Amino acid sequence: MSKKQFLGGKNSSAYIVFYSTVMVVIVAVMLAFTSLSLKEKQNANILDEKKNAIVASLGLEKGSYDANIEAYVVNNEGVKIETTNTPLDMLFDLAASYAAGEYPVFEDKNTGALVFPVTGKGLWDDIWGYIALENDLNTIKGVVFDHAGETPGLGAEIATPKYQAQFPGQTIYEGDQLVGIYVVKGGAQGAAHSVDAVTGGTKTSEGLQNMIIDCLGCYDNYIKAAKAAKEEVVLTENAE
Repeated sequence: MSKKQFLGGKNSSAYIVFYSTVMVVIVAVMLAFTSLSLKEKQNANILDEKKNAIVASLGLEKGSYDANIEAYVVNNEGVKIETTNTPLDMLFDLAASYAAGEYPVFEDKNTGALVFPVTGKGLWDDIWGYIALENDLNTIKGVVFDHAGETPGLGAEIATPKYQAQFPGQTIYEGDQLVGIYVVKGGAQGAAHSVDAVTGGTKTSEGLQNMIIDCLGCYDNYIKAAKAAKEEVVLTENAE
């Protein structure tokens, strides 16, 4: 009598299905383990990128975040608040923080310049960035923008230093009214609060313009309160 083989032997359909299932499970477990083991390092790298983007918008050196930046969170009323997430943690899902009415702020401890993270939609996918304001809280000191999937050579140009160089010196307020930055064709030719749109990137340009005004609008009360506080300090110093 021949010895009975497992599941009918290696050439049986049952054996082949069983073997394939076991291999799929083993590979899946290995991939999951690899992903989990690398996640912490990946998140650390992403965090470093965000820190460097913040200091880059201020014109500071790469790697200087910890020495120069104080971070906190404000609400719709422009008041600093305590939250369960740190300002840096919020950058991993900035849209969710905005939806919760919690807005991270990054301040240059040496100059008082402020950086506001912004998030929006381009033509194909998410766009985001950091807008740094000078100590007057009106004039743009620098910007850094990036995107998830805009068209190379067109909408993707918003992430280039050449395009971003238009923003420093532009102002976001007209008197007490927040107007943001208009991103329009020929906008940099003398018009206030304006930069050129991306050539061939109309939808991305519109998304960039909307992102700036929508996100800075969430900080409007805080910016005005901070301006008033600075003016009060100046008046006090002049009176002494």
